[in-house]
Amino acid sequence: MKRQTCCFTGHRKIPPEQYSRIAERLKSEITALIHQGVIYFGVGGALGFDTTAAQTVLALKEIYPQIKLILVFPCETQTHGWQKTDTEIYEKIKTECDKYVYISKEYTYDCMHKRNRHLVNYSNYCICYLTKHTGGTAYTVAYAKRRGLTVINLAE
Repeated sequence: MKRQTCCFTGHRKIPPEQYSRIAERLKSEITALIHQGVIYFGVGGALGFDTTAAQTVLALKEIYPQIKLILVFPCETQTHGWQKTDTEIYEKIKTECDKYVYISKEYTYDCMHKRNRHLVNYSNYCICYLTKHTGGTAYTVAYAKRRGLTVINLAE
């Protein structure tokens, strides 16, 4: 199953002028992986890149019904403090995905870190949007590389 799995990691803020290019490249890279036999796509459920990745996988399910979107949430309270429109999008994605799991019931200091490691540990590929070399995305990409995943950075 790991050989058929791709995870995503990326920044929460995508520059508006970059969004359409990133969305198109995301669609292209996911499609290429589907043609290589990847059917499971794991997403962390955060704002920004995670949301775009989940929406892209859901759109591609109409063409490739065999693919599965699996959401790995850090905690049940992830959306506390989010804007109403972002929460509505999150809930819509949650109802359309094939499976979702929570790493923790409540927020803990390391639930995001555990979520990211979980996504990487069960994947063979990682599609990311990484523009800086600090923070959670940078850590997750470095971890994915150490674990031997094929990493595709859409920011390059």
